[in-house]
Amino acid sequence: MHSALSIAGSDPTGGAGLQADLQVFRHFGVHAAAVPTALTIQDGSHVQRVLPVFPSVVLEQLRTTLSAVRPHAIKIGMLASDDVVRNVLLALAPLDPAVPVVIDPVLASSDGTPLLEKRAYGSLRDLAHGRRLLTPNWPEMEILVSADLPRKRDAEAAARELLDELVLDALLLKGGHREDDADDLFVTREGAGGGASVCEWLPGERLPGPPVHGTGCALSAAIAALLARGEGLREAVLSARAYVRRGIEQAHALANGARVLDFA
Repeated sequence: MHSALSIAGSDPTGGAGLQADLQVFRHFGVHAAAVPTALTIQDGSHVQRVLPVFPSVVLEQLRTTLSAVRPHAIKIGMLASDDVVRNVLLALAPLDPAVPVVIDPVLASSDGTPLLEKRAYGSLRDLAHGRRLLTPNWPEMEILVSADLPRKRDAEAAARELLDELVLDALLLKGGHREDDADDLFVTREGAGGGASVCEWLPGERLPGPPVHGTGCALSAAIAALLARGEGLREAVLSARAYVRRGIEQAHALANGARVLDFA
């Protein structure tokens, strides 16, 4: 059976983070392995507290898990602290380069609570270097490139620059936080030899209703699961976007009113 590993923070509501990743992996029929990087106290709408897992414990968990499971793809989400990022990087150093790694650079929650300390931004870049896919949302992208991106052509130039700087295979800039359309920007390299970058805007429709918790987590997890099954990157991105859209359309509310995806 194909397997995927999630390295992410815990969301006790099950709407995002590690718990959401496991539900997504199961939906796509891959064995779900997981290493938590942080505990959170949250209710689906607000994050009250973030408690990073002790970094050496993250390292030990990863080394043991990677030797036992040998995943076909890895999804990395919330990492919380610089020390955790560095230990994840250390644990993945021996990883076979053929294993695709999808990184969702979770910097803050929807309510603005920081989920990665600022001093870790440099280490996050080191972790992302040479990986298969980076999936920032619009605010995260602006932080990563230290620039405002008011227009689509600005986003294209920044994405190309970041793709080259981090030697990424691809970058998916999620447009859900934009004020106008919700199109995503998919940037890839032309040819297997790492040629010029190619930008493709993937149409996105803003669905009616209150915000839905955990969409970014589910998207990156779905891409990782599909890559674990052997699908091509573009096909995995398109299928994952369709899956998340269905999950939003069928979203349900928790007892406190927070809306979460339907992972079925």
